[in-house]
Amino acid sequence: IKMRVNHGHELPEDFWIPIALDTNNITSLSPFLVPQDHLGGSGIFYSMAGFMFFVFVVGTAINTLTIACTMKYKKLRSHLNYILLNLAVANLLVSCVGSFTACCSFASRYFIFGPLACKIEGFMATLGGMVSLWSLAVVAFERWLVICKPLGNFVFKPDHAIACCVFTWVFGLIASVPPLVGWSRYIPEGLQCSCGPDWYTTNNKYNNETYVMFLFCFCFAVPFATIVFCYGQLLITLKMAAKAQAESASTQKAEREVTRMVVVMVLGFLVCWMPYASFAVWVVNNRGQSFDLRLATIPSCFSKASAVYNPVIYVLFNKQFRSSMMMMLGMGGGEEESSTTQSVTEVSKVGPA
Repeated sequence: IKMRVNHGHELPEDFWIPIALDTNNITSLSPFLVPQDHLGGSGIFYSMAGFMFFVFVVGTAINTLTIACTMKYKKLRSHLNYILLNLAVANLLVSCVGSFTACCSFASRYFIFGPLACKIEGFMATLGGMVSLWSLAVVAFERWLVICKPLGNFVFKPDHAIACCVFTWVFGLIASVPPLVGWSRYIPEGLQCSCGPDWYTTNNKYNNETYVMFLFCFCFAVPFATIVFCYGQLLITLKMAAKAQAESASTQKAEREVTRMVVVMVLGFLVCWMPYASFAVWVVNNRGQSFDLRLATIPSCFSKASAVYNPVIYVLFNKQFRSSMMMMLGMGGGEEESSTTQSVTEVSKVGPA
């Protein structure tokens, strides 16, 4: 959205208020200095603060519990669970940094921590988000290798899992560092109470259009294609195995469980990242078109909320983690040693007749 400040005044370097304003003194409305009541009613800010508080508390608790369980119970230290642990660390980064600062800022109706903290929060939340996103793709890739066996008798070992975790952090840094060094920038977004990459200003000084397209292709399209391909192959393999064992009720049940889990996983990925990716690309390709700032805030909140529903999908669907968590919390829990995906691995070994 174009601002009504084309009066020879230099725009601030550290923020951009994406609505038309009737003042030349944009600095007086800085999201680092004053409540942004000109962007929305207090009810919107406080409701977003409540939502971010929920994400912070629940996301921090469930991801911390995931990490603690992995450290305490040796049975959880499998190659797949290393990747889930990596996902928990990334989610914890998002909830502790991104959700916490957003909660405080929404409650104050402006970004109270200042410009430097905005860059730090934007970088840390983006890094955690990208590592989380790539971890989801790695989980799908690992399942494809183990169940579909495209490499024959190749065995996915803990060393491979650790290498995959390192890979997610390298890719996360590739995606999150550029705004710190001049390719795009980290500024307050939406209602100006959380920070992220600049994807809506019209100042080409930062080349934010190319950065957004890079993020869309490298950090959304490629992981999503990986997830769809790997889980698609997994379902095909399971259906063939189930068909070969049509008389086996346990095999049919396993196929139904994994099919349901795969659908939930893909939907979770789309709920988390599709709003952010599609909205950013729309803004980049529709310069000057008006949009509701409340809608601009929603994608950011959905991506931060992934710190809650990612572990719910990937960890609580895993019987090992679920029973271990219940034991750690003193709620009993059986000694179930297998997860749905592990039981399906056994089914897939039979293969079609």
